[in-house]
Amino acid sequence: MVKRIFHGLVVALVVLLASCSTQQDLTFVKYFAAYKALFIDDGRVLDTGNGNVSHSEGQGYAMLFAVGANDKDTFDALWQWSQRVLQREDKLFSWRYRPCPTHDRACIDDINNASDGEILIAWALLRAADKWGDEDYASAATAIIDKVESTLIKDTEQLTLLLPGEFGFEDDSSVQVNLSYWIFPALKDIAQHANQPEKWNQLYTSGLALLAKSQFSQYGLPSDWVRVENSIGNRVDNNHRKEVRLSLDKVISAEYGFNAVRIPLHLAWSGSSTIEQHSTLFEPFNAWWEQPKTPATVNLLTEKVADYEMTVGMRAVETAVSHLTQGTEVDWPEINRTTDYYSASLTLLSMLAVMDNPS
Repeated sequence: MVKRIFHGLVVALVVLLASCSTQQDLTFVKYFAAYKALFIDDGRVLDTGNGNVSHSEGQGYAMLFAVGANDKDTFDALWQWSQRVLQREDKLFSWRYRPCPTHDRACIDDINNASDGEILIAWALLRAADKWGDEDYASAATAIIDKVESTLIKDTEQLTLLLPGEFGFEDDSSVQVNLSYWIFPALKDIAQHANQPEKWNQLYTSGLALLAKSQFSQYGLPSDWVRVENSIGNRVDNNHRKEVRLSLDKVISAEYGFNAVRIPLHLAWSGSSTIEQHSTLFEPFNAWWEQPKTPATVNLLTEKVADYEMTVGMRAVETAVSHLTQGTEVDWPEINRTTDYYSASLTLLSMLAVMDNPS
């Protein structure tokens, strides 16, 4: 039995490798094979560093990777599990599943959604529809996109904001947002399939504006979470609009950390025009990475840095951003049994960003 299973895996890998056209594609397929073996179980993605929970973000990541590796069987398993267990009747997704004896919806311990999960899953479905010509994927993506438009995109006088979840992130005077949820290349693609493309384009533009203002501490870095204050008296800018004020007051995390590390990757992933027009936005990240032993995180209120260096996944992000913005060579870390789930995910995301933007 073990021999037959191993033979089947070898045959599947050979077929996938044969479908790839470049060395970059070949490497991605091999890395995804390792990722599957370590972190995917019958369509469920296991966050092995967090009690083997599963979350909508992780399902979306793996679906993107499966499309990138031309692995339709794994994509379908991931999508079917996400639909069966995480997707709510309103087409949004409960954000977290914690393993329990029933292995079903009863294991969901927080029914609130996480908007990056919706964006990643919808984007993966659109890419799958394009790659494999299955309109059912596109229809499923459209249903998710419509609900995000009506529920999670919030227009203010100054900006268009993405609520991190349906509940718990806004009050009368502010909205707490997570800039790493602005997955810029996804927003571009989704706008082409949305009923209200202008909303997604405005969201893209507002994300860039927020990032330009989110340069905290002496390091000038964005935080994992930031509060956008929408009631600040009569203060106005030169165009007589209310001024946007950002703060780190009572946010979930005031660190440049494991969320915000994705921001420069998403920005560079958008392509050469965004990189050229907004090149100054990369400067704080480049300065941070130039340190001899770059800490993994920094608290932007106290400026206290972590006592450990960037993870291999964080280094993969640096590699991808440097390649896309400066043309440096890529050298990806291996994905093996010593690699944690999040580092492996960041590595494959970084590889995918480079694949999407061939030089």
